[in-house]
Amino acid sequence: MTYQPDRACGRPTRSGNPCKIRISGSDVACGTHATEQDKAVAEAYRRGWNEGYEAGRESGASSSKSHIAYLKKRVKELEEQLDSARHVYEVDGCQVVQVGKYSYRWRGSDPLKVGDRVHLPENWVSKLKVGPGLTVGVVTKLGTTYRGSLSDIVGRAPAEASP
Repeated sequence: MTYQPDRACGRPTRSGNPCKIRISGSDVACGTHATEQDKAVAEAYRRGWNEGYEAGRESGASSSKSHIAYLKKRVKELEEQLDSARHVYEVDGCQVVQVGKYSYRWRGSDPLKVGDRVHLPENWVSKLKVGPGLTVGVVTKLGTTYRGSLSDIVGRAPAEASP
């Protein structure tokens, strides 16, 4: 059975002339002239078309999801490569570390490690959030990709006492 767009039924009427009722899609005859077999064939065709359409849609969606996941992974890899190429661990002979999302310079003799607690200088944000004076932060990363001016870490903070 081939799909034919909008067309006339064409089955003979009582007068013997072809039926001129318009049919479309998978129907083979109009409602007046269609037999039970014609209706069953048309319904099977519609069901098969719908199932095929749905399977194709799901396959396309699955393919798109896997392609998106691949592209996200690739972008992350490329960002990491670019990041490592631009990463600096020392500026003017001083160690550079990240505390939270901000980068600082450490002038101390013993290098800092991730997890070390440090005293940070007051800035306008810390003054608003915690009040005047030094704040305590934790080193989250060694090195930075930041290229602007860096504030100096004031000193090491004592380790937190365990309860």
